[in-house]
Amino acid sequence: MHDDDRPVGRTMSRREVVGLFGVSFAAAATMEAARSGLVSNADAGELSATALESQDCVALPQQTEGPYFVEERLNRADIRLDPATGQMSAGASLDLRLVVSTVTDAGTCQALAGAQVDIWHCDAMGVYSDVRDRSADTTGKKFLRGHQVTDNAGQVRFTTIYPGWYGGRAVHVHFKVRRPAGGRIDEFTSQLYFDDALTDRVHAAAPYASKKGQRLLNARDMIFREGGPKLVLPVVTSGAGYGATFRIAMRPGEPAAPGPPGRGFGGRGRGWL
Repeated sequence: MHDDDRPVGRTMSRREVVGLFGVSFAAAATMEAARSGLVSNADAGELSATALESQDCVALPQQTEGPYFVEERLNRADIRLDPATGQMSAGASLDLRLVVSTVTDAGTCQALAGAQVDIWHCDAMGVYSDVRDRSADTTGKKFLRGHQVTDNAGQVRFTTIYPGWYGGRAVHVHFKVRRPAGGRIDEFTSQLYFDDALTDRVHAAAPYASKKGQRLLNARDMIFREGGPKLVLPVVTSGAGYGATFRIAMRPGEPAAPGPPGRGFGGRGRGWL
């Protein structure tokens, strides 16, 4: 069993996820309209962004950090390049915009400026960089990892690729939000997922199609079951690739989602900015 399979995330309360369903249903309706030919994919991307902009914010469940977070200190928007080798990760391009808010004591949401947002995920063949496990040793490589700092609107943007898959997990992107506050580090860690039908289409093309085996669907992923439906990206076509905008809300003082023991995970106070 993969270490990522442990469902250690905590789902937030009903009050904390208020506003979620308006976003989810709006995004789903927009995507369905695009599939039905009612709007173009470009229009769908704009409408999805507009639907998200109209919401206050969305409070999401934390999920496990997993075993593959590495404090690389790579402040960059395009995470496809491996600075250690000069190689670019192959795969369908994915432009990802994350909008980060903080949940106030009154239950309202404010744009969170100055927060560090890390993302990391596997390549088209299901391999992570700078780790050693049963499948590969990529120690020293730094592809598909990086962080950005949110602007005054709470936004960060990344250019990456649509992830591949590996055994025991659905297709996903890890993210971590950290911000110093009153002598502590507020941290929120979770994962983002993809519609299975879309992944089928993306993975039918090179380089994904060369990977043998059977991909795990979202519904069979133990971690996805712990709040994953709230974390599915509203992906639309964007030029020759794909794009998605997603809102994240973190509550100050919330305990960090734990990772596997023995790896120094937990995040508080480690390598901030």
